[in-house]
Amino acid sequence: MQDESGKAAAGSPAVVSATTAQNSVHLNGHTVTQNGHNPTATPAPQPEFESQSQSPAPAPTTIVPREQWGGKYEFLLSCIGYCVGLGNVWRFPYLCYRNGGGVFLIPYFIMLFFTGVPLFLMELSLGQYGAAGPITVWKCCPLLKGIGIGMLCVSTLVCLYYNVIIAWTFYYLGSSFQSPLPWSCDAVANIGLCGNSTTGNSSTGKVLSPTEIFWNERVLGVVHSEGLHDPGPVRWPLALCLLAAWIVIFLCMLKGIRSSGKVVYVTATFPYFVLIVLIIRGATLEGSLQGVAFYLTPDWNRLANAQVWNDAASQIFYSLGIGVGGLLSMASYNKFDNNVIRDTLIITTGNCSTSFFAGFAIFSILGHMAWKKGVPVGEVADTGPGLAFVAYPEALALLPGSVFWSIMFFLMLFMLGIDTLFGNMEGITTAVLDEFPQLRMNALHKSLFLGALCFGFYLMGLLLVTNGGIYWFTLIDSFSTSFGLIIITLFMCIGISFFYGVNQFCQDIIDMICHCPPWCSKVLLYFKACWVFCTPFLLLFILTYIFIEMYNTPLHYGSYVYPRWGKALGVCIGATCCLQILIWAIVAMSKETGSLKDRFQKSIRPLNSWRVNNMNSSARAQERMEPERVEAPFTVTLTDMDFNAMTWEVGSQA
Repeated sequence: MQDESGKAAAGSPAVVSATTAQNSVHLNGHTVTQNGHNPTATPAPQPEFESQSQSPAPAPTTIVPREQWGGKYEFLLSCIGYCVGLGNVWRFPYLCYRNGGGVFLIPYFIMLFFTGVPLFLMELSLGQYGAAGPITVWKCCPLLKGIGIGMLCVSTLVCLYYNVIIAWTFYYLGSSFQSPLPWSCDAVANIGLCGNSTTGNSSTGKVLSPTEIFWNERVLGVVHSEGLHDPGPVRWPLALCLLAAWIVIFLCMLKGIRSSGKVVYVTATFPYFVLIVLIIRGATLEGSLQGVAFYLTPDWNRLANAQVWNDAASQIFYSLGIGVGGLLSMASYNKFDNNVIRDTLIITTGNCSTSFFAGFAIFSILGHMAWKKGVPVGEVADTGPGLAFVAYPEALALLPGSVFWSIMFFLMLFMLGIDTLFGNMEGITTAVLDEFPQLRMNALHKSLFLGALCFGFYLMGLLLVTNGGIYWFTLIDSFSTSFGLIIITLFMCIGISFFYGVNQFCQDIIDMICHCPPWCSKVLLYFKACWVFCTPFLLLFILTYIFIEMYNTPLHYGSYVYPRWGKALGVCIGATCCLQILIWAIVAMSKETGSLKDRFQKSIRPLNSWRVNNMNSSARAQERMEPERVEAPFTVTLTDMDFNAMTWEVGSQA
């Protein structure tokens, strides 16, 4: 941690004064406020401070400065690329027509305005103000350090299975360079299948279509597995694609945000180009209006179904990437005075507009496919990977110039997936580097850590590219971002609003926006109401429904129903993430002294090292900060301001 530099300066008064002059603009002075205005503070913690001030520590010159984005557009594009992912292409359109077409937009935007946008701003603001990763940033409230650990667990699970989707994309991208496409009816091996008038839905019991044959047998090999208990051997073509995917991630992140910030100029903008081209091409196809009408036709009766509201909330969390630490980590590399409210409105609006925009591109093609096959639109689309890797390849095979369109489409999926994985990996690496800052000091050690992390993910991901890997993929996908993620975000919202203080948090945001426009202050009133009332209430509603649905609804993939032990394993996966909050809260309170109430009150106070990266509001922080909010005799992380203030107290008492 950067504040450890103060320990070396405590030995000599001359060095102390020099360091104070040098760092006066880097520290917000909260500790000076406490000690300077309260010279009669209790003497009990003084021996602890004095003894620690004598201990040797690394010199300030050994601290490597924290990286920052090359420009605000790099941060914006990185966040847009992180939020706009595969879920915008296959998950949102499917949920939209499954839940009543255009009427789904009503609960979707309600959940966006009252849960998605407020939580999005909370994560960005917390990361930018604290300039720290998901774990270290909770110096603002040590009791809730488990939230950062839980985010790390969720992000690890997401990275584990998300890159498997990119591996599938690599496989299809490589297969798209064949003419005719290997899953099309023009391929010699599929002539007999297409002559039998097959359908694209294996769950109906009819003969499989060429796209399903390719997906289930050539790609997954799931036909050779009996279920979760029978993973079978690793499919080495997929294993090589997975290795290539992790190598790409490693190379793009090797130089930190300086390299990934440049990559997003391509990866975040190319999918929009492909979507525009697909919309133009789809609009010229016969039957495309049938698909668009199906996409937008409302079914008002669906609003009374709780499933619709749950799907809307889950899509908001899935799409915006809330609660997994990626947003918090990327915001921690911002300049302190970045307008975080403006960025929140731009990113969330762009993300949700992309989801709605992608629906026209997808359903125009699905409408053409339904017209050509003579079936309703609802029977040619499936959920999850089945939509991206069964329905879309089949639709692409029907287009003139199918090889070109297939290459473009799967290249777009690769770009969408790689951006989202950047954000998730950034959450993990930032959290570890902030907890072990010595890794930042040596570029070789940092590269070795990143390489070991990617290789470890690759080894664990091999289970997901076996014959039965899709069963494990579905299990992790279903429970990693389920109730555990909702509980983490609920505690984050409650912790910032009631423990840290919603008024203090809003003031922190105003401090970051040096020249705060009048509209920012007014918008903050809306966010304050959401953080205190609306968002916690809606999260509790969603959480209750998830538990009811999880108990009554069996988990299945296709016709395979998961055994009870498999579902129990999934519940344990989700519980492991959210239980970190309780475990680390107990650890934080056990380090304090006094009654249970005293321990609790001490563990929710910010540490003295909180806000050491604040370079712009030192004077204002001293004026408004109450001494008791930063009094932290229990902290083990001291700044040179701590030692300067203590020297002044000793001199005044003498």
